[in-house]
Amino acid sequence: MYRTHNCGELKMENVGERVILSGWVQKSRDLGGMTFVDLRDRYGITQLVFNMESDTGLCGEARKLGREFVVKAEGMVAERSNKNLQIPTGHIEIRVEKLEVLNSSNTPPFTIEENTDGGDDLRMKYRYLDLRRVVVRENLQLRHRMAIEIRKYLSEEGFMEVETPVLIKSTPEGARDFVVPSRMNPGEFYALPQSPQTFKQLLMVAGFDKYFQIVKCFRDEDLRADRQPEFTQIDCEMSFVERDDILTAFEGLAKHLFESIKGVEIEGSFPKMLYVDAMSRYGNDKPDIRFEMELSEMSDLVKGKGFQVFDSVEYVGGICATRCAGYSRKQLDALTDWVKRPQIGMKGLVYVKYNEDGTLKSSVDKFYDETALKQWVELFEAKPGDLILVLAGDRELTLKALSELRLEMGNRLELRDPEVFKPLWVVDFPLLEWDEESKRFHAMHHPFTSPYEEDLELFRTDPGKVRARAYDLVINGVEIGGGSIRIHDEGLQKQMFDNLGFTEEEARKQFGFLMSAFRYGAPPHGGIAFGFDRWVALFAGIESIRDVIAFPKNNAGRDMMIDTPSTISNEQLDELSLKVSKQPPK
Repeated sequence: MYRTHNCGELKMENVGERVILSGWVQKSRDLGGMTFVDLRDRYGITQLVFNMESDTGLCGEARKLGREFVVKAEGMVAERSNKNLQIPTGHIEIRVEKLEVLNSSNTPPFTIEENTDGGDDLRMKYRYLDLRRVVVRENLQLRHRMAIEIRKYLSEEGFMEVETPVLIKSTPEGARDFVVPSRMNPGEFYALPQSPQTFKQLLMVAGFDKYFQIVKCFRDEDLRADRQPEFTQIDCEMSFVERDDILTAFEGLAKHLFESIKGVEIEGSFPKMLYVDAMSRYGNDKPDIRFEMELSEMSDLVKGKGFQVFDSVEYVGGICATRCAGYSRKQLDALTDWVKRPQIGMKGLVYVKYNEDGTLKSSVDKFYDETALKQWVELFEAKPGDLILVLAGDRELTLKALSELRLEMGNRLELRDPEVFKPLWVVDFPLLEWDEESKRFHAMHHPFTSPYEEDLELFRTDPGKVRARAYDLVINGVEIGGGSIRIHDEGLQKQMFDNLGFTEEEARKQFGFLMSAFRYGAPPHGGIAFGFDRWVALFAGIESIRDVIAFPKNNAGRDMMIDTPSTISNEQLDELSLKVSKQPPK
């Protein structure tokens, strides 16, 4: 027997019991005639005690133990004289009578503790060691609990989990596909799914009116903190539903997770915000509504006053930061440098201080007198002590910059409380967006999203104004999931493909199987897909989804631990009828 108990369960009621524990040596301390060893497993830490007076040889063995040695210890549970109230087992210790080293360990390349000294790449290379750290393990335990609650809730609501294929057909829309050569069909390729989109629609045609799946998806795209080349979705679809039926159903799932995982009860329906309002008021389609500080456009108010910076641009807008009028010149210069960074892209920052005594101080008072600046104050509903911050430039770029500035000021003013959760639905996205490079429209979500019927005439006159019956769930500025009512009519689907620039032959080649299915009684249907990794990261209070994935890739898409992607042998290439070009792609 390797253990009678784990390292996280022994309490005062176990005092006097003989137990066996097995685990890893977290650390050891030699104090004169006694040696103390912290023994760790997945469940916690228990202190082992070796006494020189009672057993010199055993104490000598204990002093040879290194960090991460795997050991088995047998002894008596006793009350600790120097209790550790920071851990559940801190009232007891094990007075060891037998010790067996099950396996020794090299010195770990970084400290396996909550605050490690290992950099990201080093931790990723030795991920199996990083996973021993409590903070990483707790993230995966949270992921496990959330997956159980998701399956439990959706199953009780009548949803059926159905697995869909991993080797599918490559499609031209969305991000780049990962492709897989077929040995049995030389020159032909599978693709790994970016989502099970067409398959869940086919399941609706098949009559499975409530489907879900916790599923791996794959996208060959540039990476950042909230992206991985392989990620996990909570994929869902329903038949015979309208938009609000879906929103209600999955508000229920969100509320269940908040209550069962975080102990947070969210009352009432989640607010809904139009896409156009989200963009004008917050500068992005995933607004953080935990705090105010909304954007205000002021182009008409400030143009024509001789200030070339404002007169020469498409858009002028700003935010009002509360309790910031006391910002020093040094702080304002630092904020100006912040908006000039390449990732923000602004040329400068204009400010107006509304001082506590009611006076106004501006960086542009040469062009705008006190009467004009009071109009700014009225527009922003500023109060004494507030600071108005203004940016100008191209509309899209400036809205994005103001959005980032708003979030930055929210952080500086500590308005983004991680323990406060404010979910909302963003609805009525544009169906199409124009791509200047390819000179054609692309689907903002995917080509199976249904437009509003009253907007169909715009397909011929102004396709960019067609609204999609689409929706995103946003929590604290994070897009947790998105979906839409789908097209279920073959004629409308053909019209959609036509607006996306597909020829009839291309549409048939790529999606003929779906078009064919629509001829056999496709029901009205719609669905949603949640980013499971993002949701876990949100609940864990961290920004990077890598820390909630057991074996993630780095920002270059590499698995540092197993050193992949890697080359394959010429024999494998020959079997697949492939040749590798030495020339880099254009």
